Amino acid sequence: MATAPGNGSSVPPTSYLGDTLPSPPSDGISALKFSSESELLVASSWDKTVRVYNASDKVYKGSISHQTPVLDVCLQDDRAAYSGSLSGHLNRLSLDTLTSVTLGSHGAAIRCVEYLPTRGLVATGSWDQTARLWDPRAPPQQSCVQAINLPGKVYTMSASRDNLVVGTSERHVLIFDLRKLAAAPGAYPPPADQLRESSLKYQTRCLSCYPDGRGYALGSVEGRVAMEYFDLNPEMQQRKYAFKCHRRTENGKDIVYPVHCIVFHPGYGTFATGGGDGVINLWDGDNKKRLFQISKYPTSVAAMAFNRDGSLLAVASSYAHERGDIEHEPDAIYIRSIQDAEVRPKQKK
Repeated sequence: MATAPGNGSSVPPTSYLGDTLPSPPSDGISALKFSSESELLVASSWDKTVRVYNASDKVYKGSISHQTPVLDVCLQDDRAAYSGSLSGHLNRLSLDTLTSVTLGSHGAAIRCVEYLPTRGLVATGSWDQTARLWDPRAPPQQSCVQAINLPGKVYTMSASRDNLVVGTSERHVLIFDLRKLAAAPGAYPPPADQLRESSLKYQTRCLSCYPDGRGYALGSVEGRVAMEYFDLNPEMQQRKYAFKCHRRTENGKDIVYPVHCIVFHPGYGTFATGGGDGVINLWDGDNKKRLFQISKYPTSVAAMAFNRDGSLLAVASSYAHERGDIEHEPDAIYIRSIQDAEVRPKQKK
C-alpha cells in the first residue's frame, strides 16, 4: 500500500489560528456544521446545548437546551437542524425560535446525525448498534421509516449523494446505497452493499465521504488516515493508500495522537485533518501531498467545518480526553479565513 508524506514534509506551519467566537460551549464540543445557504454555524456540546452563530460576523445568536449531552448536529437549511443526544433522542431544532421537538429515539445514545438533502431524510447512527432513517415531514413519533441492524456501535458516519458510510466498533465499515434504502419498505431494510474491515489496525475515529462521491477518508485513534474507494474494480482499489499524521517526537519517542475529524474543501476536494495534538493539516489526497499546516491550537482539534465556498474554516479547540481527566484549556471555537494557496491542489509535474 502506498504511503503519503507524513508530518516530515517540509511544509511551514502557520500560527494564525483565526478569531474566536463569543459564548463558546463550556464542556466538550462534539460537532460543528455550517449551513449550505449562509454563514450560519451550529455547535453541539456535552454541555447539553446546541449553539447558533453567524460565523462571518462572529455573532452568538443563542442556544437550544437539551436534557442530556448532545453528540452530533446537522443542518437542513438556515431554519432547521437535527440533533442526537446521549439519551438517544433525535430532535428537530427550529433555528428561528430556538426551540426543539423530539422526532423519535434509539435504544441508546445517538452518536451521528446526517441530513440527506437528495432524499429529504435524516440518518442517525447509535450505540444501540442500529442506523435509522427518519422522515421529518411525518408526525413526531411516526417519522422513523427504516431501522438497520449493524455489527457494532456506531462511532462515525458520512453520506455522499448516493451512499451512506457507517463506521462501527470492531473496525467494521458498512456502505449502503441510499437509493435502495430510501425505496425499501421499512420492515425489510436491504443489507449493506459492502461490509468492509478498516484497513487501519486501530479503532476508527472519524470518516468523511469525498465530495465527488468516489469514496471516503477514514481516520483512526492511532494517527493514520486511509483513502478508500467505493468501486471494487481492482484498478480503483489499487489507488487506495494510507498515511501517518498527527505525530511528533518528544525526548526521542514518537508520540501518536488520534485523528478526530476530517473535512473536505467544497471546491477543490482537498481536505483537512484535525488531531489530538492541536494541529490541522491540509492535504492534497490525489497527489499525496501535504499542502499546509495550522499549528497549534490550545488543545485538541475535536471538530471542524468548511463553509459553503471553503473560504472559512470553523475549528473546535476542545479537549477530547486523550490523556484522561487532566487540567486543560477551556473550549473555544475559532473562525479562520482560508487562503486559496492553502487548499489549492498542487500541479502535477
